[in-house]
Amino acid sequence: MLFPESGMVSLLATLEDDGQVEVGIVGREGLIGLPLVLDDDRSLVEAKVQQEGTALRLDAAALRDGMGESAALRALLLRYAMAFNTQVSLTAACNTFHIVEQRLARWLLTAHDRADGDEFPMTHDFLSAMLGVRRPALSVAAGVLQKAGLIRYARGQMEITDRPGLEAASCECYHVARREFARLLGTGGAVRRG
Repeated sequence: MLFPESGMVSLLATLEDDGQVEVGIVGREGLIGLPLVLDDDRSLVEAKVQQEGTALRLDAAALRDGMGESAALRALLLRYAMAFNTQVSLTAACNTFHIVEQRLARWLLTAHDRADGDEFPMTHDFLSAMLGVRRPALSVAAGVLQKAGLIRYARGQMEITDRPGLEAASCECYHVARREFARLLGTGGAVRRG
């Protein structure tokens, strides 16, 4: 199990044809290895580091021992599982019902919450794969957000230039997930540092 201190990890669902789509994002608010919290040793998702950082490592036996000895730790980890489940559920709903610009705004806000600044590495190829859309559709959506002055994108670098505007451009999925993280984990509605 890994507890990121910085950076960002995407959790990807892989289909039989090797197609992948992101189902969740983890940063310093969470952990990699959630099935262990739920007493399982297998996961159907692959963790892929998207922004390098550091993480604390804990082996499965130590986690089980800690959860057995501390009701507070067990409760916190289970609340995180609920918050993460909300993120995954809303990602599925968002990818089904919302337009690409809203989905991209949601994703960028979620990534920005976990980034150490307003600028972070990001390519159109990566974003199109994470959102499950073709690259041309992603390029059009990014162009709309950039023309509106919400982001700046060049040479694989994404910069959030108007966060309130990006929040307004996003669908409700981002805001609901953020509220649930705040409610369940007491994060004050933000996982963003700084």
